[in-house]
Amino acid sequence: MDRNPVVHLDDLTLETLHDGPVFAARAAPVLAPLGARHLGGRLVEIPAGRRAWPLHNHHANDEVFVILAGSGVLRLGAAEHPIRAGDVVVCPAGGMEGAHQLRAGAEGPLRFLALSSMREPDVLEYPDSGKFMVVAGSAPGGDLAARSFNHVGRLADGTFYWDGEA
Repeated sequence: MDRNPVVHLDDLTLETLHDGPVFAARAAPVLAPLGARHLGGRLVEIPAGRRAWPLHNHHANDEVFVILAGSGVLRLGAAEHPIRAGDVVVCPAGGMEGAHQLRAGAEGPLRFLALSSMREPDVLEYPDSGKFMVVAGSAPGGDLAARSFNHVGRLADGTFYWDGEA
């Protein structure tokens, strides 16, 4: 084996994914560079008081968050749960009861490992905005260049199955 299967989290370089007044996150891939193909993992850091992504659920992928540093809130469905370093959070694939979002506390960044089963295609729903996303070719969090289909739409834009067919 020529590659090193070990990486130390302190050796990773976090890159800014987005940085706005509500949503902000920096991340670095962890598992793919080590050779994982069916298990996704990245180190994520959310600045104080911000959220990494909108409230969402996955229909195909389970997610696990291992809280490494800081504290914050897990929004899971309609409930909120305090989280802190040492906690492990499981968000199973499925319906809206699995819709989740992490928010960093006011005192500093929230740092965690985000792990995913990396199944594709996947359908994600965003209950706060009425959106959905469908991805194929690369699971959410995977290689965007490998994605063969990526569509974000609004649930309200649905149409009849035979609409536009000859």
